[in-house]
Amino acid sequence: MTLAMDAGALNAFLEREFPQVAGTYRVEDATTDSVTARLAVGTDHLRPGGTVSGPAMFGLADLAVYCMVLARIGPVALTVTTNASIDFMRKPAAGRDLIAECRLLKLGRTLAVADVLIRSEGQEGAVARCSMTYSIPPAT
Repeated sequence: MTLAMDAGALNAFLEREFPQVAGTYRVEDATTDSVTARLAVGTDHLRPGGTVSGPAMFGLADLAVYCMVLARIGPVALTVTTNASIDFMRKPAAGRDLIAECRLLKLGRTLAVADVLIRSEGQEGAVARCSMTYSIPPAT
């Protein structure tokens, strides 16, 4: 198992291909079987009741899995989500960044499967758990 892209390469790829996430999402670490990503929570991520919105948490999980797959296969921009399930377990803290820890479960030629745990920075319990499957396009 080799690492095709480290955290620096993944962040550079995101800035180049997805400038809309620059400054909001960041890959903090990448290994052959895990990625840690951060969502810098701002007021635009909050919902009534002073909590981070579900779509913001889902976006972080999706980005973490995407980067996990790219860390292993390289910069294949058209790798896409094909299935996702998310469980919201605790109210995240509104004033803290969210940290996603993604673990790659299976990497095949056409599909990748991963799990993500999301925590509020500085807090122990997970606020959400997500399972995702990604489709990898055929090599051209």
